[in-house]
Amino acid sequence: MRKLIILSDLWGNKKSDWVVNYSVILQTYFEIEFYDCCELGQIDLTDYSEDKLHLQFINGGIDRAIETLLEKEKGIVNVLGFSIGGYIAWRASNEGLLIKNLTAISSTRLRYESIRPECTVQLLYGENDKYIPKNDWFSRLGLDKEIYKGEEHDFYTKREIAIDISNEIIRKRKPNR
Repeated sequence: MRKLIILSDLWGNKKSDWVVNYSVILQTYFEIEFYDCCELGQIDLTDYSEDKLHLQFINGGIDRAIETLLEKEKGIVNVLGFSIGGYIAWRASNEGLLIKNLTAISSTRLRYESIRPECTVQLLYGENDKYIPKNDWFSRLGLDKEIYKGEEHDFYTKREIAIDISNEIIRKRKPNR
């Protein structure tokens, strides 16, 4: 069975009850490993506010998370990353993580990247997420995006969206049982 790494969003394990909506479907097709990006990046959760967490990720947490992920994962993996998790996976791939398929959802920080990973990339965003990379970014990197109409940044936490995305991953990847 192929391995699927799930990387949390900025909130980490503390606010990720919704991840079960993905793993319950995907665990039939993949060996799943969940990583809390806060733990990977050694983020201090004392002030558990979006601004403070974000600042810590930007000021070294992303690099620590990439380094830790590279230490933990030596084989070929598939990745499902949410927000900062998708960004960490992208960067880790460019630094040597062996990713076959990367599904990054609401990974808006990708707009700062100029090197595409050497793997299959699927990017999904909510239509109303104001930080979606611009169309010229997608063109420059030869990438497509899937937009969920009327949705915000955290659309991926909704059960019906999780079912849709999980089924799409299964359809597109046709993993071995």
